[in-house]
Amino acid sequence: MNQTNQIRVGLIGYGFAGRTFHAPVITTVPQLKLAKIVQRTGNTLKERYPWVEIVRDVQDLYQDETIDLVVITTPSTNHFEFARDALAAGKHVIVEKPFTTTTAEADELIRLAKEKGKVLSVFHNRRWDGDFLTLKEIVQQQLLGTVKEAVFQWNGYRPLVNPARWRESAEKGSGTFYDLGVHFLDQALNLFGVPAAIDADIRKQRDGAEADDYFDVQLMYNDGLKVRLKSSMLVREPEPRYVLHGTKGSFVKYGIDPQEAALIAGQTPDAVNWGKEAPELWGKLNTNVGALHMEGRIETHAGCYPAYFQNVAEHILGQSELAVKAEEARMTIRLIELAYQSAAEQKTIIVDMQ
Repeated sequence: MNQTNQIRVGLIGYGFAGRTFHAPVITTVPQLKLAKIVQRTGNTLKERYPWVEIVRDVQDLYQDETIDLVVITTPSTNHFEFARDALAAGKHVIVEKPFTTTTAEADELIRLAKEKGKVLSVFHNRRWDGDFLTLKEIVQQQLLGTVKEAVFQWNGYRPLVNPARWRESAEKGSGTFYDLGVHFLDQALNLFGVPAAIDADIRKQRDGAEADDYFDVQLMYNDGLKVRLKSSMLVREPEPRYVLHGTKGSFVKYGIDPQEAALIAGQTPDAVNWGKEAPELWGKLNTNVGALHMEGRIETHAGCYPAYFQNVAEHILGQSELAVKAEEARMTIRLIELAYQSAAEQKTIIVDMQ
């Protein structure tokens, strides 16, 4: 760590994730200094980050003693190898979600991080989506009473398959459930804890699909709660992003957090009103509070992806508890494995987090 107490960051990969979600957010966190990026070909990153050094080989990153934190933004199919090698080189590590493709790989990385005394976290940025932050507060304040049913949906309309995209390839770790389902699993675990059982329908819907592009996964809890996670690439008409029903009322939310679209458009989180959602997309709450009936729009909290990196930086500096622990990310991978087992066997599976 340098004399200014800044954590020097090295980024592996400057594809969509590195270019959109990581580099522009990292550069807005005061405790972090983006210093070096592994970009296999080209020098496009210099247009936006002229001070950053480009290297072609990850070994240049691992062998640089001035790099404190390595952020892995490569396709999920090879997260394990990069994370293992970075930890072995004595670096703190952030891994893009999904953490790994198997729980065995996750366990090995967790063991190695403890052995090396290094921080290991997974980029579950959707905990800092404004709609989820709002939803979480509604649940914590028990505005719906006891939640009995929840539906999380992430749909789109993309009827044509593109196997050239790694997310749509046949490789282990590709497919919609690893890519999008892992976000919802993390959110469900964060809100409600570990389910008692899981029942999953994961399939290929589109002609020519090599990876799953549809899931309908149900998490069952011992207190009677059922959480349904859904995604399809053949939904042209918008459906609610979140629906929650409880003993006192309901909450329904359309739309998606605006941060991703803003980042794709080249904006950065230091912009005015970052993460603020248009009022027409605010969720509707219909509930009872004491003897009163309340019905109306609830303003969505502003989303804040920098909060994830801020927390990791503060944890490395010994100032805060880590918000997204590797052990939590490991739980999402275990649920993915159990969901695929459920889909293959066409039956409900009792959840075993071993």
